[in-house]
Amino acid sequence: MDILGIGYLGFESAKIDEWRDYGPNVLGLGIAPSPESDPESLFFKLDDRRYRMAFHPGPLDQLAYIGWEAKGRLEYLAALERLEEAGVEAEIGDADLAARRGVRELVRFKDPVGFQHELFYAQKWMPGSFVPGRPHGGFETDERGMGHLVVITPEYHDGLEHFLTRVLGFRWYGAGAGKGRTGFFRSKLNDKTSHDIAYGHGPGMRGIQHIGLYVKRIADVGITHDLVKKRNIPMMMTLGQHTQDPHLSFYHFTPSGFAIETIFEVEPWHPELHELNPEKLSVWGHELVGPILGPSVRKVEETESA
Repeated sequence: MDILGIGYLGFESAKIDEWRDYGPNVLGLGIAPSPESDPESLFFKLDDRRYRMAFHPGPLDQLAYIGWEAKGRLEYLAALERLEEAGVEAEIGDADLAARRGVRELVRFKDPVGFQHELFYAQKWMPGSFVPGRPHGGFETDERGMGHLVVITPEYHDGLEHFLTRVLGFRWYGAGAGKGRTGFFRSKLNDKTSHDIAYGHGPGMRGIQHIGLYVKRIADVGITHDLVKKRNIPMMMTLGQHTQDPHLSFYHFTPSGFAIETIFEVEPWHPELHELNPEKLSVWGHELVGPILGPSVRKVEETESA
């Protein structure tokens, strides 16, 4: 499938009021107008798209859907055929859902481990419409989508990798330096990053571990870092640079319990010549100062009872 990357992410949250302060004033996100049909949800902008992150009221803070962007209408129609050929149960979004997402068309389906995905094309945008919630240089979204996502799944099997690589057409990047079974994948048309999504095997556990957001200035890593410390927001990892990515980043926990990795690309991304097998996670830094799995990753029975 000709997929560009992650176009948007949707969450359920019991802490929307906390996000209304934290999103603009810590991360520098812009607040987008909520549609009349969904006034209680909170929408954030990272750029001139209508929105990139949506938070819908719910009893439990959890990932609701992952929105993948097809290059255009023809690529979207080809993807529908591919889903049908692969026997994937899919539901075409109606006009109301497309309007709420701000896209031309979309289709919904689940992966083999139960996460909800959406594939769309042509999200609405308006040049010059991004206004950060605080002074901020903006986010890198043009060539790599809105960022990356890491989820924890209670099952990790060959069927999951088949779905991601053979059905969605993602490229396998590797297993990283972590322990246990983990897979990093990037969409077919994204050659500017190591991964759009990663799945980590957590027996009996399910949830979102972190999302990565790329900023345009190194200063915005530092300013965000200072704001996190000033507000006594718990961190997961200190400043550091991963072995497999030429990036400077740090991780802290959001009101929903998953982490945000704020990232600046210190060197241009260099595609690998072979599958990497790093000796350790990072070249320097990234000291683990909090739990690697925040409260957004729960026992499966807790997520199913919500």
